[in-house]
Amino acid sequence: MHAVLLIRCADRPGIVAAVSTFLFHHGANVVDLDQHSTEESPGTYFMRLEFQTGGLDVPLPRLGELFGAEVGRPMAMEWRLSSHAERSRVAVLVSRHDHALVDLLWNWRRGELRAEIPVVLSNHPDLRSAVEPFGVQFLHVPNDRETRAGAEARMLEVLEGSADLLVLARYMQVLSPDFVARFPGRIINIHHSFLPAFAGADPYRQAYDRGVKIVGATAHYVTAELDAGPIIDQDVARVSHRDSVDDLRALGRDLERRVLFRAVRWHCEDRILIHGNKTIVFA
Repeated sequence: MHAVLLIRCADRPGIVAAVSTFLFHHGANVVDLDQHSTEESPGTYFMRLEFQTGGLDVPLPRLGELFGAEVGRPMAMEWRLSSHAERSRVAVLVSRHDHALVDLLWNWRRGELRAEIPVVLSNHPDLRSAVEPFGVQFLHVPNDRETRAGAEARMLEVLEGSADLLVLARYMQVLSPDFVARFPGRIINIHHSFLPAFAGADPYRQAYDRGVKIVGATAHYVTAELDAGPIIDQDVARVSHRDSVDDLRALGRDLERRVLFRAVRWHCEDRILIHGNKTIVFA
């Protein structure tokens, strides 16, 4: 079995030595280590370290306690220790577009996503028949501008304490700042363009009318500021004057499902650290 240690702290000499020496003394075998330091002064240091747990001399929870006492707190680290045996509980919010949702469910069922998906919530009933064959609960919670407060209260009843991550798989409603604040750094959205880009209704029509040469998709964490949260992943596809609006939409859907899956997978595998309005992604 493997475990992952994520670290963020002020950059200084001796961090790698302190962490690796501690793990060596407790029988851990390091199999992967990624690190990054920012250029500003003083810099911020980030590390993702993966190790085998079979030779540990103490259980993993106890190892975490010892690490905090001997390394983490003395070096003023923010850190997280997790086991591959742990599975994030991922709740998916969706409206009527099914491509990103079904791709997540398909990859999850194939074992490509280290997570559990206990529930899909939608403001429309349309996708029930697409979700339930996967053995996942489908809840229809109507939501619009007039009913938002009651809808979000109902959603929180379902989600708080039972979901580690929320995924907006083309959920076509704006979440209130109060709702977003309940899940800091734990809501991922897929945006239908390479941000920043065409805002408002029918972005593909706008892109077509402007004669764009690429279309894109962006996965980002959700903050109170609409579509301005830390970006996790992006991708683009080239287009030409021969492509119709429908061609652009098809390319966009393909990009959206791939970009969203990568972002969710990296989050569930503890490969992302948020730094201000940016992310450090050890993919």
